[in-house]
Amino acid sequence: MMNKLGAECIGTFWLVFGGCGSAVLAAGVPDVGIGWLGVSLAFGLTVLTMAYAVGRISGGHFNPAVSLGLMIAGKFEAKDLVPYWIAQVVGAVLGAVVLYIIVSGSPDFTGVGGFASNGYGEASPAGYSMTSALVIEVVLTALFIFIILATTAKSANFRFAPIAIGLALTLIHLISIPVTNTSVNPARSTGVALFADGPALAQLWLFWVAPLIGGALGAVLWKAIGTDD
Repeated sequence: MMNKLGAECIGTFWLVFGGCGSAVLAAGVPDVGIGWLGVSLAFGLTVLTMAYAVGRISGGHFNPAVSLGLMIAGKFEAKDLVPYWIAQVVGAVLGAVVLYIIVSGSPDFTGVGGFASNGYGEASPAGYSMTSALVIEVVLTALFIFIILATTAKSANFRFAPIAIGLALTLIHLISIPVTNTSVNPARSTGVALFADGPALAQLWLFWVAPLIGGALGAVLWKAIGTDD
């Protein structure tokens, strides 16, 4: 179990450091910045690379909503849910800590600003409402869990599952960065919210509630129409 928890911690660290780090450090650089497209790809690559690196150890969840969805689908033991959540949040916070240390070393540092945090209303990149944020986070997390379950089923070619899952997360970010800055992952939201300026902590509840609801719905959808044969 300690190996599994360590793998989840490292994997979630990489997701936050790589994904949020790309947004904070590289997205807005004049003329050569990677922009939203690059950030979307970075998040997908973090999951793809760590799924191949440590997926065989822990299952490669890196996300409390994924762990919940897999549990509801019968692919993960309920007794391991809370330990996985703790390891994921610890990894996310450590990723945010390292990113904060790097950002604060800039000669132009005056504060971290939004720090790639998630939000709605004034904290939404394009000013979308709480309802919009809730709906998009539920729907995209549900479909993310559905894709994970479908591509890791016994009848699927699971060796390619990390590619499909990473590309799915890339697409999810391409859709929803303007709305919420894309969560679909409560641990990712928590790590950066602890350091961000603005209402990130006050709005964090939505980025636990919506992805967990979405994770449960995705599992129910898969159980209704999927097969492991």
